[in-house]
Amino acid sequence: MSQPPPPPPPNQPPTPPSGGPPHFGKAPEPGYGYPQTPPQSPPQAPAAPPTPPVGPPPQQPGYGYPQAPPQPQPGYGYPGQQPGQPGPYGQPTPAYGQPGQPGQPQYGYPQATVPMQPQPGGPGGGRKINAQLAIIVSAVVAIALIIGGGVWYAKSSDGGGKDDTAGSSGGTGGKGGTDEKGGEGGESSAGTEKVPSDPAAKVLFQVPAPAVSKDDNSVVVSGSWLTDKVYAKSGIAEVVGYDPDKGSKQWSIKLAGPVCAASQHVTDDNKTVVVHQPAMPTKAEPSHGCTQVAVLDLDAGKTVWTKTAGDQPINFSNVTISGDTVAAGSTEGGVGFDIAKGDVLWSPKATDSCYDAGYGGGDKLVAVRKCGSYDARQLNIQTIDPKSGKVISEYKMAKGIEYAGVVSTDPLVVAADVGDSAGDGSGISDFFSIDNKTGKLLTRISVPGEQFAARCDTITKIENCTGLAVGENRLYIPTEEHEGSGESYSRTNEVVAFDLATGKQTGQRADAGEDYTITPLRMDGGNVIAYKRPPYDKGGQIVSIDGGSFKQTTLLENPATDAVRDVESSMSPDYSEILYSQGHLYMSQVYASEPTSADEKEYLAIGFGTSG
Repeated sequence: MSQPPPPPPPNQPPTPPSGGPPHFGKAPEPGYGYPQTPPQSPPQAPAAPPTPPVGPPPQQPGYGYPQAPPQPQPGYGYPGQQPGQPGPYGQPTPAYGQPGQPGQPQYGYPQATVPMQPQPGGPGGGRKINAQLAIIVSAVVAIALIIGGGVWYAKSSDGGGKDDTAGSSGGTGGKGGTDEKGGEGGESSAGTEKVPSDPAAKVLFQVPAPAVSKDDNSVVVSGSWLTDKVYAKSGIAEVVGYDPDKGSKQWSIKLAGPVCAASQHVTDDNKTVVVHQPAMPTKAEPSHGCTQVAVLDLDAGKTVWTKTAGDQPINFSNVTISGDTVAAGSTEGGVGFDIAKGDVLWSPKATDSCYDAGYGGGDKLVAVRKCGSYDARQLNIQTIDPKSGKVISEYKMAKGIEYAGVVSTDPLVVAADVGDSAGDGSGISDFFSIDNKTGKLLTRISVPGEQFAARCDTITKIENCTGLAVGENRLYIPTEEHEGSGESYSRTNEVVAFDLATGKQTGQRADAGEDYTITPLRMDGGNVIAYKRPPYDKGGQIVSIDGGSFKQTTLLENPATDAVRDVESSMSPDYSEILYSQGHLYMSQVYASEPTSADEKEYLAIGFGTSG
C-alpha cells in the first residue's frame, strides 16, 4: 500500500492532505502533516480469522514509478493479531517488534523531472536485479505459491496495451481490449458508461499550475468535480469552472483563503462544499485556520453560503454531504448544516466527553466518534440521521484503534490500520463490514500491507480512501505491484474482490497486463471503473471491469507521446484526483508549488476525450 505524504512545514494549516502530488521539477512539500500518536493498548482479537492474502511476496514500486527516500510512518497503536495466532498463510504470527516480521516497501513522491526512460536491467527505471538474484527470487516466489496456496499471476490476454503511437494531441488505437480471467462471486449489472467505437483519446485541454508565492512551500488545491455542464477544479483560494470539452473558463468562485478540505460528493442539483481559510496566509501569520464552510453551486458558479461554527470558530479538518445536510468534523467536534441556508442542525455540547472526528457521506451519513484519551481510546462508528444527528446504529471498534476511515456508507465499510500492522502508512490493515441498521459487524477482512494496495487518510480526512471501490456487496481492491511474467523484470498487479458478507475472496481477478498497474476508481452499476497506469512508452487507460465475469473493456486510452506522458506521469492515482465519465478523463493535482526553474512547465489539470 502507498505511503502518506511527509510531515508539514510550520507555515501551513494543521489539516493533513488527501495526498501529496508528484510534480515535474521537484517533490512537493505538502502543507499538512500527520500527527504522531502514542502507543495504544492492544485491541481485541479479530471477530473473524484473517483472510488469506493473494500474491507473491512484496516488491518495491518499480516500473514507471520514481523512487523517494523513506518517510516516517505515523503510529496507530499495537497489532490486532496476538503472538501465536495464525498469519496470512496459516503460519504463527511472530510477536510484535520481534525478528521475523517482513520488511515493508517504502513509497514516496516521485522525484524525476523528466518521464522515466528505459534503464539497463529493465524498462521504466525499475529495480536493477542481476540474473542470479532473479533466479533466486523466482524460485522463492514459486515455492511460496505452491506451499502458501497463493494466486498464480498469469499474463493478461490483452497485454495491457497496444503498440500504436499517438500524435501530440491524439492517436490511434484498437478497439476496447478484454480480459476474461476471473471467477465466480459477482453479478453482471449494466452500467451507464458507453463503450466508444474507438477508445483512442486526445488531449482536450491542459490547465497551467497557478503561480505560488516564494514564501509558500506548497498550497492545497484539492477538490475537483464533474457535472453535465462543467469540470470544476480548486485553484489557490478559488474554484474555477471549465468547459468539459474545450477547457475554456466558464466561471470563477473567489474564496477568502486557500482550500483546506473538499467534499467529493455533488448533490442532485450540482452543489458541493469546501472548507477554506478566512484569509490568505502571510509571513506574519502563515495560517488562519480552516474555519470557513462554503457551499458552492457548480451550475451557477456562485457561493450559496459561507458559515463558521462556535464562539471561537472551529477548525474543521473534513467535510461531506448526505441528503440535505453538510457535515464537518474536527478534533473539537462535528457540526451539521442545512445545505440550503446554512442553518446549524447540530453542534458540539459543552458536556460532551466524546467528539465526531469526521463523517462519511453519500447515501447515508456515518460518523467516526472518538471517546477517551490516547491510552484508552474508544472509536465508535455511528450511522446517524442527517437532519437531527440522532444515532441510528453504532459499532464499537476494539479499544486501542485510534483512527478509522469510511470507505462506503451504504453498504457500510470502514478501514483501519489495527496496531499499525499494515506497516506502510497506508492507514489500512483491515476492513470492517458493518450492518447499517443494527451496527453489527458482518465480517472483518484482513488485507496485509505487503499484499494489497489502497490507502485511507484515517487521521483527519475520514472519507479520503482511494484505490478501491465498493458495490454489489463486494469490495474491490488492487494487489501490490509484483514482478510480471514478461521479460526484463516487468511489473504488474491485479484487482481482486472480497465478499462483504463472508469476508472471503470471490476468486475474481482482473489483471493489469504486463508493465501496467491497475487502480479501481469507482463503481458503475455493478461494474468497476479502473485506471491503468502505463509503462514509459504507453498512454494510460480507463477500463470497465464486469462485476460478474471480470471481463475488461477498454473505454479510453491516452496518447503515448512524450509530452502527454510527461503530464500524465506526474499525476499518480495515489496522490492525484482522477475523474472519468462518458469518454472523458480528467486528472488533477492536489498541491501547487513553485517550479524549480523558469522554463519548467507544470499543470494543475489535464482533460482527455475519445472521439465517439
